Amino acid sequence: MAREVGVVARETLLAGSGLEFLRGMIAGRHPAPPFADTMDFELIEVDEGRVVFTGRPSARFFNPLGTVHGGWTGTILDSAMACAVHATLKSGEGYTTLEMKVNYVRPVMPGSGIVRCEGRVIHRGGTVATSEGRLTDERGKLLAHGTETCAVFPAKSTAG
Repeated sequence: MAREVGVVARETLLAGSGLEFLRGMIAGRHPAPPFADTMDFELIEVDEGRVVFTGRPSARFFNPLGTVHGGWTGTILDSAMACAVHATLKSGEGYTTLEMKVNYVRPVMPGSGIVRCEGRVIHRGGTVATSEGRLTDERGKLLAHGTETCAVFPAKSTAG
C-alpha cells in the first residue's frame, strides 16, 4: 500500500504532543511530508526524544562525482535530528532549526543498501534543544553524523 503524502492543517499539527503527531505519521493517520517521498526516506520509529528514519540511496541522487549528493545525506540527518526534537514538543509548541553541522565519513552509494538514520535529543530546555544524528549503512558502518540546534517556542494557530 502506498503511503499518503501531504501536509496537515496547522491546527492538527498543534493539537497534540509532537510525539503523538509523529506516531500518527507512522500509523498512517497523518501523511508523510512531500519532500520525504521525493528523497525516498521514511520515519519508522519514534520515542520521546528519539527517532529513526530509513532511506534508499539511489543513482537518481548522484552528484557529478558518481556518489550520492551530500545534500541527500544532510537532509536525512536534518530530518532525524529535528524530528527527535519534535518528539519532545508539548501541545501548542513549535520549533525551527537554528543551525546544523554534518560530518561526512564515507560516501553514500546505492550499494550502501537501506540506510538507517537515528536522531537523539542531547538537551531539551525551555527555548533551545540540541540533538545528534548518525547515518549508517546496512552493515552498521557509519556514513555520516551531525548535530543540530533548534529553537522551541509557543506556536500560534492560524485560526482566529
